[in-house]
Amino acid sequence: MADDARTTEDPAGTTDSGRAMQAANLFDLRRIIGGLFLIYGTILVILGFGDSDADIAKSAGIHINLYAGLGMLLMGASFLAWALLRPLADQLGEDEKGS
Repeated sequence: MADDARTTEDPAGTTDSGRAMQAANLFDLRRIIGGLFLIYGTILVILGFGDSDADIAKSAGIHINLYAGLGMLLMGASFLAWALLRPLADQLGEDEKGS
C-alpha cells in the first residue's frame, strides 16, 4: 500500500524505512562507545609517552597509561569494526523479514 508509513516516498526518493535504517546506523551505540574508547585511548597513549620516572615508579614500574591507552584503542577499533562489518540496519532488516 502506498499509504503505509514504511513504504511512502518523499520527493527526494528516500523511503521512511530507509530513513529509519540510516538513523539506526547513525545512533548505533557500538559506534558511540567505540568512538569514546578511541578518544580516551588516544589521550592515555599520549600521556603514557610523557610519563615521568616518578609516575612509572608509582605504578610498580609499569607504563600503565600507555598500556591502558593501547587496550582502549584496541577495544574502540573492535567496536567500530563490529559496527561497520555488521550494520544495525541489516540486523533490523533481517528481523523484519523473519517476523
